[in-house]
Amino acid sequence: MQRFQIGKNEAGQRFDKYLKKLLSEAPGSFIYKMLRKKNITLNGKKADGSEKLHLQDEVTLFLSEETFAKFASPMKRISLEIFASNYPYKPLEIVYEDADILIINKPAGMLSQKAKADDISANEYIIGYLLHSHAITLDELATFRPSICNRLDYNTSGLLIAGKSLKGLQEMAEQLNSRDIEKHYRCLVKGRIQKPQMIDGWLQKEEKDNRVRISQVKLPKSKYIKTSYRPLAYYQKDFSSHGEACVKKIGKNDMDGDMDHYTLLDVHLITGRSHQIRAHLASVGHPIVGDGKYGDKKTNDFFARRFHIHAQMLQAYRLKLSDGREFEALPTAEFLRVLEKI
Repeated sequence: MQRFQIGKNEAGQRFDKYLKKLLSEAPGSFIYKMLRKKNITLNGKKADGSEKLHLQDEVTLFLSEETFAKFASPMKRISLEIFASNYPYKPLEIVYEDADILIINKPAGMLSQKAKADDISANEYIIGYLLHSHAITLDELATFRPSICNRLDYNTSGLLIAGKSLKGLQEMAEQLNSRDIEKHYRCLVKGRIQKPQMIDGWLQKEEKDNRVRISQVKLPKSKYIKTSYRPLAYYQKDFSSHGEACVKKIGKNDMDGDMDHYTLLDVHLITGRSHQIRAHLASVGHPIVGDGKYGDKKTNDFFARRFHIHAQMLQAYRLKLSDGREFEALPTAEFLRVLEKI
């Protein structure tokens, strides 16, 4: 016999949904059969699985240890040491944490979520951190898995939200789906931009090369996108033999000579699509510095050679939640190094 008490991360869901997580290797027919025969009870009474669970409800499974071991979630069958190898501890830059959500500043070069079964992503590192800090236990992971709520590209750094609890996951997912969370990025782009812009279009994903195409007309399977941005500063770079980088205020006249211009932008992501900022800015002639997929090769080669950058100059740096709370990440060391030198 096994007994479980419903915690805050299980409360609010249907009983059968909870059981399918707890006995994840069991077919649904087995679970419903056990309910009919009262081999699984809720608060000592017969249940059909449609009941809504409440905090401190008691679930009893009248199953043999062998049967439970056969059908239990893998989280119930492995040791913490083995589990920790899948969810390693790694120091993370924590921007904010409470009982329900965690916000980290993800470095460039880290996946947000697994692309392949053997990947280690921000999601795994976050669970490793929560285990290490005792914010969650191995037993709790059998029926609830903390998870990130938004995604950032592999080479994009910045603020990543994770739900530590079921409540946190649900609230953040709702705000993201309704676009109530305001998301801002900083990026360095080629070209001079002197005033705020609002651009839109249609984005179509090409699965074969993991690229997106931007069009001003709706195409089959394309999705509407909208992006706004405003310039924070622009930089003039004289590529002549005697030239040096010059920082100019927005609105000043260009200097004569062989100049390349770069603008530091604040980008407000209004719709959130895969590669949206990178492809959208490139489509209007302002590719992001260091972007190997949508960027300008000459620009990227220069910045790699001169400043040794290893990632695109794009960071999700500010979030504003629906309740007015704002969170901001400092520029990465690489971002700061480039801006200071140019």
